[in-house]
Amino acid sequence: MKKITLFGAATALLVQLSAPSFAADQVTVDRAEYEQLKAAVEMMLEERAEAKANAKKTHELATAAKKSADEATIVAEAAVEAAESSLSSTLNKVTLGGYGEVHYNNLQADDSQYDKEESDIHRFVLFAGYEYSDSIRFYSEFEIEHGVAGEGKNGEVEVEQAFIEWDFAENSSALAGVFLIPVGIMNETHEPDTFYGVERNSVENVIMPGTWWEIGTMITQRFDSGLKLEVAAHSGLKIPTSGSSTHRIRSGRQKASNADTHELAYTVAATYTGIAGLEVGGAIQYQEDVTQVKNDGMEEGVLWTTHLIYNKGAMGLRALYAEWDFDGDAVKAANNDKQYGWYIEPSFKATEKVGLFGRFEEVRGARTQDRFEQVSLGMNYWLHPNVVLKLDWADRKHDVTSAEGRDYDGYNLGVGWSF
Repeated sequence: MKKITLFGAATALLVQLSAPSFAADQVTVDRAEYEQLKAAVEMMLEERAEAKANAKKTHELATAAKKSADEATIVAEAAVEAAESSLSSTLNKVTLGGYGEVHYNNLQADDSQYDKEESDIHRFVLFAGYEYSDSIRFYSEFEIEHGVAGEGKNGEVEVEQAFIEWDFAENSSALAGVFLIPVGIMNETHEPDTFYGVERNSVENVIMPGTWWEIGTMITQRFDSGLKLEVAAHSGLKIPTSGSSTHRIRSGRQKASNADTHELAYTVAATYTGIAGLEVGGAIQYQEDVTQVKNDGMEEGVLWTTHLIYNKGAMGLRALYAEWDFDGDAVKAANNDKQYGWYIEPSFKATEKVGLFGRFEEVRGARTQDRFEQVSLGMNYWLHPNVVLKLDWADRKHDVTSAEGRDYDGYNLGVGWSF
């Protein structure tokens, strides 16, 4: 309002100066005021123009700043979205899983020194895998047995699987690394919710010997008919020829730990699942020297196995036979050149959650305590398809007089899970 008033006064003054009725001295005074007012008006006009220019510049800067902020927001949102997408993509390629089982054994032997009354976290296992592409993947299995590992402890820490698998053609794959040997029923599939009984069957423990893993490579071919063929070359056994475990197969596992590979082993396996509910399989393994030492009285070994799994309705049946044949003077003299075992296990799924089973098994291993017959009866109760409670009764009879004190009967309790 002040600027407008001064401008109006200046205008009025100019009008007055143009009128002829004013006196000369009055005109002089009025012109001086006019010049002052004119200068003031010009200054105000300049300030107004400058303010207007500054306002325009400020508006332009604000607009540019807003545009930059919007662009920065877009970039930040894109970066966050890209990071989330990358993380999601990575996580989608990762697989995690595992299983575990806790046991209680109460077994009373004829000789009380062989009684077994103990509780144990038998196994705790974690799986981890990563899919590099549709055809290349990594898989691993890390296991802790008996809770505590270390010098003087009962437990062990083991890497049972760590391999790269490559699908090099349709229905054809190859793997290299540490993997489970494709023999028997349970060596490759042994999560506690997949089998009956607290303890695994003794045949696949003593004779196979499971769980059994080696370092090597394997090629698998699958056919539309339901047939699967596997051919593997891998590290082999190193069976001791002296001490308390002489000729004992299970003691020959090297567990992929600085494994002696003077002599490799070769395994061929075939499995047929082309009929609903039926699995029939077999495997042969050959190792030129099962001790990794030449001329020590135990040389080549051949393992052959066959098995059957059949499920129809509530009824189920598992059966397996496994045999090792060894060559060498010492192993023959000890009558350990043929070690074998078999079992048959019928089962009945009474309800969706309750299953009953019976098992008869015969084992003929190298040690006197590994030559026995055993009958087991029990039940599984699945709280969830992957969570199971187990109860069974077992009766074991040895066929060697010196091991009769080890004969026992008793019961086992267990809980197992997988995810």
